Amino acid sequence: MARPPDGRRMNTRTTGPWYRSPDPRPGATVRLLCFPHGGGTTAAYHHWPALLPDSVELHAAQYPGHADRITEPLQHDLHTLADQAAAAARPLTGGPYALYGHSLGALVAYETALRLQAAGSPPQRLVVSGMPAPHLVRPGAVHRAGDSALIAELRRLDGFPDELLAHPDMLDIVLRTARADYALAETYRPRPGALLHTPLTVHRATGDPELTAAEAAGWRAATTGPVREQTFPGGHFHLAHEPAPVLLDLTADLTADLSARLVSGTSARRQPPPPAWTGTTTRLPSPNTGRPI
Repeated sequence: MARPPDGRRMNTRTTGPWYRSPDPRPGATVRLLCFPHGGGTTAAYHHWPALLPDSVELHAAQYPGHADRITEPLQHDLHTLADQAAAAARPLTGGPYALYGHSLGALVAYETALRLQAAGSPPQRLVVSGMPAPHLVRPGAVHRAGDSALIAELRRLDGFPDELLAHPDMLDIVLRTARADYALAETYRPRPGALLHTPLTVHRATGDPELTAAEAAGWRAATTGPVREQTFPGGHFHLAHEPAPVLLDLTADLTADLSARLVSGTSARRQPPPPAWTGTTTRLPSPNTGRPI
């Protein structure tokens, strides 16, 4: 069982088909739950543990209908997908944890965070990348376009290798999952009144056509907690080409959050107990000055 959020160690736990830990770390002090982009799988994050400190244990989400879950139905409603993601994540939320999501994954992570917050286990931080704020998500019709248009869109964003798109059998799988995932994002609408109360970091690449500076700043309306924006060079998939700067920033956030929780917990334990009496208290004069203490 995971220990309380005081920096002590937690044991690795599994959550069935939804979350995979490519490098289980029983000695970790914080868990990082990562949600992939549209058409993506857990493979997007398999190389990340090598760039993370031993104190962080990564769990990557595998969406239904993707990779080894290909026999399961694809989801076509993002709220339903988030319901499932949150329910599967509950065993991982007994200690400090954070959520990260890129592109479509940013929306899934946000909606999952809302559900975990409502269940009484909010994340210590949400980190979103490559996606406008929920109320600014761009509607679109890519999911209804023909195969040629969809392939052109995937090439535009540089999200899939050309050799994969040139392989007939693999192309069929890629188009099937990408089309469903585009529908999740393009038909998504946030529910009225939804609001996080957790710190939030927005990652934006300066050359990403899918996220403007104004759309990134819009995430400030998604939480009452502090919001920080961080920019990186590159395009929409900068994190795949240059993951080190992203993970350095992520690690800094996680470390700062855990330190803040440790300080907060220590301060709370050091507070003197309240007085056993009630009523008016008379302030005694200082023996040296005669002034009230």
